[in-house]
Amino acid sequence: MTKRPNILLIMTDQQRWDTLGCYGNEVIETANLDWIAAEGTVFDCAYSSTPSCIPARASLMTGMDPWNTGILGMGRGQGPMRCLEHTLPEQLAKAGYHTQGVGKMHFHPQRSLFGFHHTVLDESGRQGDPGFISDYRRWFEQNKTGDYGFTDHGIDWNSWMARPYHAPEFLHPTNWTVNESIRFVQNRDPGKPFFLKMSFARPHSPYDAPAFYYDIYEKKDMPAPHLGDWSAMHNVRKDAAKPDAWRGKRSDEEIRRARIGYYGNIHHIDLQIGRLLMYLKKIGQFDNTLIMFTSDHGDMMGDHHLWRKTYAYEGSAHIPLIVKLPKAANGSPVERSAAPVCLQDIMPTLLDAAGVTIPDSVDGRSMLPLIRGEASGWREFVHGEHSTCYSEEQEMQYVTDGRWKYIWFPRLGTEQLFDLASDPGECVDLAASEAYAAETNRWREKLVAVLAERNVDLTSNGDLVCQAGKPPIVSPKYKERLERMDAAQ
Repeated sequence: MTKRPNILLIMTDQQRWDTLGCYGNEVIETANLDWIAAEGTVFDCAYSSTPSCIPARASLMTGMDPWNTGILGMGRGQGPMRCLEHTLPEQLAKAGYHTQGVGKMHFHPQRSLFGFHHTVLDESGRQGDPGFISDYRRWFEQNKTGDYGFTDHGIDWNSWMARPYHAPEFLHPTNWTVNESIRFVQNRDPGKPFFLKMSFARPHSPYDAPAFYYDIYEKKDMPAPHLGDWSAMHNVRKDAAKPDAWRGKRSDEEIRRARIGYYGNIHHIDLQIGRLLMYLKKIGQFDNTLIMFTSDHGDMMGDHHLWRKTYAYEGSAHIPLIVKLPKAANGSPVERSAAPVCLQDIMPTLLDAAGVTIPDSVDGRSMLPLIRGEASGWREFVHGEHSTCYSEEQEMQYVTDGRWKYIWFPRLGTEQLFDLASDPGECVDLAASEAYAAETNRWREKLVAVLAERNVDLTSNGDLVCQAGKPPIVSPKYKERLERMDAAQ
């Protein structure tokens, strides 16, 4: 039997796809991730099917589409990430892996393991369970060098504000996450391959890069936000006034500072990732480790006067995805793949690479054939969605192949079409153009075909049905899973 590889799954929180050098960004410095990209395969059209934390991570953990996890967003009618079955760490643990989760998990209850042998948590400010204190916060309080708290930078967890980190760099959660990851590799069971999910809480706000990294980008020309011919609808002054605004235009300097802090956080993460990679090389485990890097979703960063996530737009839904196979894997990987992939594909890919049976519950597909250059028979497009969250008008459904993107807003009954090849910033909405009527119809039909199978009045007679004034769509799969697991206990 071929020796099973170690598996290192590196995940950032809220990192948009275009913030790595290997994706063409010439401003940011991401030397370590660019190195991993050069050793492996870069997926150019990777998407988050439900671009917010809980639903995206549920799909990654189970390989299931959002409809089947039962979590369609973080809005009305949607539940927390609980009672997950047949998870990635569970299947790997059963196959003999030593499994560890470090950083942000977003589980419910927060100390749930869902197949991990152990977790060491940084849940930012979340205290979902009575008396819960994250491992990072407890460590911070024990090791701080003065009379200050871990949120004394004064920035909200979903704010557009930015400033340099207020405490010594060694106390930053990014450093802590890598410290704990190295500690696990040092103390793991040496008789087993390991699965480590190293999950950073940044670059998600607060945009609080340590001063060294903040200063680098303060001196650079930062990219301006994309503004479309349709963006004015989100330039709402009352909404923009909020410290945690989901939309609205802030000043050019405030937008620039947000991007400085965001880029600085990513640069910081990259150098810290390098510490773990160097340690793996030092102990002779780098070549036998499959390394995958991704994020749960992106961050609009002021594009189209929007902030945060949950949207179908590229800044929110398009994510980075890099895979480096272990040295012993057969064949030479392709450098890039343009196939449309999603977070559901991560679990079957890792199980396939480890020689572990993929559960029937998985909707995603192994990307190993794509890495080998075998793209025939792959899906034509990715479907994504998000329930009502910040406002009813931003509930959305989308389909994309990375070349075209069609978006439908169920509560508004409106649609958009973008030619991503010529307009990657989604600045020109083609849906109302007579010249693109056939293309709009073609993509609308694809979405209708996906939603018609649900039989929940989202479609009728081959068309989409406006949901204005109706209760939120809730998948029955969530309740079914809870009832099934309650009955088994």
